[in-house]
Amino acid sequence: MTGGPATPASYIPRYFVTAAGGLTLFMLASLVSDAWASESAVFDSELERFRVNTLVRGLDHPWGLAFLPGGDMLITERPGRLLRIDGKSLQRRSVRGLPAIAAVGQGGLLDVTLHPGFDSNQLIYFSFTGDDDGVGTEVARGRLAGDALENVEIIFRALPKSGGGRHFGSRLLFDTNGHLLITLGERGDRPRAQDISDHAGSVIRINDDGSVPADNPFATTPEARPEIYTYGNRNVQGIALDPVSGLVWAHEHGPQGGDEVNVLVAGRNYGWPVITYGRNYVTGTKIGEGTHKQGMEQPRHYWTPSIAPSGMTLYTGDKFPAWRGNLFVGALKYRLLVRLEERDQNIVHEERMLEDVLGRIRDVRTGPDGYIYLLTDQDDGVLARLEPV
Repeated sequence: MTGGPATPASYIPRYFVTAAGGLTLFMLASLVSDAWASESAVFDSELERFRVNTLVRGLDHPWGLAFLPGGDMLITERPGRLLRIDGKSLQRRSVRGLPAIAAVGQGGLLDVTLHPGFDSNQLIYFSFTGDDDGVGTEVARGRLAGDALENVEIIFRALPKSGGGRHFGSRLLFDTNGHLLITLGERGDRPRAQDISDHAGSVIRINDDGSVPADNPFATTPEARPEIYTYGNRNVQGIALDPVSGLVWAHEHGPQGGDEVNVLVAGRNYGWPVITYGRNYVTGTKIGEGTHKQGMEQPRHYWTPSIAPSGMTLYTGDKFPAWRGNLFVGALKYRLLVRLEERDQNIVHEERMLEDVLGRIRDVRTGPDGYIYLLTDQDDGVLARLEPV
């Protein structure tokens, strides 16, 4: 059965004995869970056979993942902690030097990424919610020195700030020209996504120091926020670069239905809340003017009902040859991983995997080693790795 587990006959369970000579129920549960999530569960997808290896447990709502040269990893925890995971021992250490973080609702410490020139400048970038005259998404950078950040500076603030704890975005991606893309949400206030004098409901494009690229689409438009690259976005929590074509893919949460996958193009309006394939919560009534309108972009793929997508990677590794060039999207609502096949900038096939195996998948990354890494969003979250059998 596609996506189903098969238990290898050669698997021999391990046993741990307590000081009293017996196995506790907790230890038995952990044993079964460990066996299922790593050694015993083999999954046959449509194109590849793989197992899930759980590397780290006990994470507190992990949100973003980045890979350091040498094998260490950085993981953000939404309540406000940045972890450095040793690539060999998998031991975790807290990174000091973060600014004040407001863990409000869906906000907190969010994404993390490395500067393209990290080998020489040691700069990392991270997004978070700051509480200063209201709450909003902010992006800072700092120099990573061991287990501490130095010379931390905030290079972007989404303005105007507002109350509430919804729809902060917020993924970070450096494009092929070295510009930093920052995804935002409309903060639960729909009309803001159509207002280019407001950062909310947009994707931002800035230089690595926070300045505005001269060729940004609204850089010279009076009263517009010059950092805006696209607008009409509801809440973008997945972004991925195709390193060959330079295309940037992004997905965003719809309301009740209408989660979208888009290709980002400078200056384009992605329609929210004027057009959508989603409906109002509870009532199921229509939102806006329908699903199409001239001058507004159509999604390359959408989900109805919603899967609540979060995290995305375009697979470029060598461990799963049949998956090369495919997009992988985590789902919070259905607790699964989605594989999308693309052709001519359109999604032509979808496969769903790992439903209810790991939990709410918050982030998906291709590691420099060619494996696919997943983070799960829960108070006992995990870092897991897909490995070929």
